[in-house]
Amino acid sequence: MLEIADVLEALTGYCPEHASLVISEAAIDSRKIIPAAMFVALPGERLDGHDFVSQAFERGAHLALVQRDLSTQFATLDLRQDTLPADATIPQPPFCLLVKDTVAALQKIAGFWRRRLDIRVVGVTGSVGKSTTKELVAEVLSQRYRTLKNAGNLNNEIGLPLTLLRLGPGHQRAVLEMGFYVPGEITLLCNLARPQIGVITNVGMVHAERAGSQEVIARGKAELVEALPEDGWAILNYDDPWVRPMAEKTKARVLYYGLDPAADLWADQIQGLGLEGIRLRLHYQNEVLHLRVPLIGRHSVHTVLRAAAVGLVEGLNWHQIINGLKHGHNQLRMVAVTTQSGALILDDTYNASPESTLAALNLLAEMQGRKVAVLGDMLELGQYERQGHEMVGMRAAEIVSELVTVGTLGHLIASAARKAGLPASAITSYDTVSEAITNLQNREFGKKDVLLIKGSHGLHMERIVAALEEES
Repeated sequence: MLEIADVLEALTGYCPEHASLVISEAAIDSRKIIPAAMFVALPGERLDGHDFVSQAFERGAHLALVQRDLSTQFATLDLRQDTLPADATIPQPPFCLLVKDTVAALQKIAGFWRRRLDIRVVGVTGSVGKSTTKELVAEVLSQRYRTLKNAGNLNNEIGLPLTLLRLGPGHQRAVLEMGFYVPGEITLLCNLARPQIGVITNVGMVHAERAGSQEVIARGKAELVEALPEDGWAILNYDDPWVRPMAEKTKARVLYYGLDPAADLWADQIQGLGLEGIRLRLHYQNEVLHLRVPLIGRHSVHTVLRAAAVGLVEGLNWHQIINGLKHGHNQLRMVAVTTQSGALILDDTYNASPESTLAALNLLAEMQGRKVAVLGDMLELGQYERQGHEMVGMRAAEIVSELVTVGTLGHLIASAARKAGLPASAITSYDTVSEAITNLQNREFGKKDVLLIKGSHGLHMERIVAALEEES
């Protein structure tokens, strides 16, 4: 387990005696501190972590990383020079470590701790499907190895170091989701995590507003495979024209997955079973396997392929891999709710991109009943804003009996659906979630209705789900 001595050695290069108290975990939220934790005080204009050090200590934290001098309130070691003063006495916990930058210090400690551990790390990135892939890969690997994964979406320059500091000598594998917003971010995460296996899901339009273009997004995602060692594995989506060429950017061995027989691991005979999961046939070398897995939506076949691919390169047999796939029923973000009136709501309001919305519409197409899509703005698409919304509108026109759009950009979805042949009488647009709620609550949805509700997190489309559940 991580000890105070390890923290001091990571930050100063000096490992003091008599500092062997264990650090249970690192945390940035003082309300979630557990005994013996290390609290990391993040600076901020609205909420400044330094204002909550006292609360963290009251909850049992041993240490607090701070970048503001709080020595008048708490025992403090000043490490701003990256050294431990020769005459320094290690205080009894709780105490503060004063550093120049708490985020940089957290990353330094996490990188130090990762290098101490003999563990294999799987990095997962991509525009859509990272979290589901992380969950299913971890489920498969846990059939043989003691496996740690990021909790929730702790996938950035703060969340990933917090996860690394939860690693202990008993862990054998770690599955780490890696988020991307700007070039260089995944390189930073790889420098900390040192992955031996990299999984790329796809390259889509999401975050193009910040990154600039799909070309920039692809280069950013490729930073994961560029960081892999020669004896590592790059697990690449053969079906994605942005991902397939990444094989040229890695020293590692490559395993392609996809729906094309040219891939190393591929699937066919895919059958969507609605909320009951999917059936498929897997091909690998000379083996053919028939599977039924509980992940919903035909698009989930790629998630199955990724998890199986990692299992194969990590030495699992098919029995272990299939067992993990069948237990990986945790559909992370889409929730199916049956209202009291009998209508089925597919709540996929966590977030939205053109790729994930098309996948959700494809699932809706598999469902029995009258299909209604309530679709909101998809944000952060940059130059792909119009194209992304129009793609969704055209696909919706092929599937739904009724389309409801929410938000300013929702009008692009509505217009494209109308041009694609959905009658104007079947399309309604609202500028705000509140307007949509008021109008939808006055509607009667019954047993024959299936409603897909999806939009970017910034719109808070979950309010529509809550209102319709309440009304029913």
